[in-house]
Amino acid sequence: MKQIKAFVHRNRVGDLIHALDAAGFQRVSLFDVKGLLRALSAREQEYSVELGEKVISEVQIEVFCEDIEVARAIEVFRRVGRTGHADSGWIYVSSVEQSIPINDVS
Repeated sequence: MKQIKAFVHRNRVGDLIHALDAAGFQRVSLFDVKGLLRALSAREQEYSVELGEKVISEVQIEVFCEDIEVARAIEVFRRVGRTGHADSGWIYVSSVEQSIPINDVS
């Protein structure tokens, strides 16, 4: 099993979620994060007092999938997540040692 983390511009999230759902990916989580992707416009940037640097509000999309589904998930992120600029985001893939469901059955 793999964990895929993609850091993308906020304006691509809706389309990515729909595309991932259409491709059959069920285990998807979203996180609001601050990051250093290249801003698409000056309005997208804000100054972080903590970092002493300009940052943008990004979204981290996390998908868990079987090993054989990784290439398909990456293709969705690369096709739908692009913004037309050089730095549209980043995708990271990690191995998951084990996944255990939480349920009410004892």
